[in-house]
Amino acid sequence: MIKVLIADDQQMVRTGFAMILNAQPDMEVIGEAADGVEAVELARRLKPDVCLFDIRMPRLDGLEATRLVAGPGVVSPLRVIIVTTFDHDEYVYGALRGGACGFLLKDGGPTLLIEAVRAAAAGDAMISPAITVRLLEQLTTPRKPIGDLPITERELDLVRLVARGRTNTEIAAQLHITISTVKTHLGSIQRKLGLRNRVETAAWAWESGLVD
Repeated sequence: MIKVLIADDQQMVRTGFAMILNAQPDMEVIGEAADGVEAVELARRLKPDVCLFDIRMPRLDGLEATRLVAGPGVVSPLRVIIVTTFDHDEYVYGALRGGACGFLLKDGGPTLLIEAVRAAAAGDAMISPAITVRLLEQLTTPRKPIGDLPITERELDLVRLVARGRTNTEIAAQLHITISTVKTHLGSIQRKLGLRNRVETAAWAWESGLVD
């Protein structure tokens, strides 16, 4: 079972998400929090597989809560998905840099929520399609010349496809390789570049000017 923690200051939202997730045969909501401080406390105590955090919460916002349980330097970071009404670029970027492995809009629908939770539990990541390209296109300041990168040309091809939002199945088909090979390449890329998940890989590709 995928154990999920929900943190949102609105009771109706928490109840709605819990009903959707508890209806899945492989998911169980193990805790709910009404503010950011409670969210961090429950996350550290319950150790859920996936946390769903709103951004605007009392006492501590979701971005800071994410940083505390999933950010750089955190031992055994948890998997956090931001689920919010607000899709401002600074929120999305702040969430991803704070360690979130997903960013969804509340109006994205139950199917996307379920897919995102399963992706996070599997170590992958998901951003609402409506904001993915808009966000990543802002990250176009090159950081490293291509010649200094420690990854192969084949791995660069794969990174570009990840940055375009392609799934592992789509990447495998386009590069004529197996899905397991895609996963192996992604793991190698992330180790070489010090990246933690698919979202960071995509953001790094845009920042490095690999995608135009």
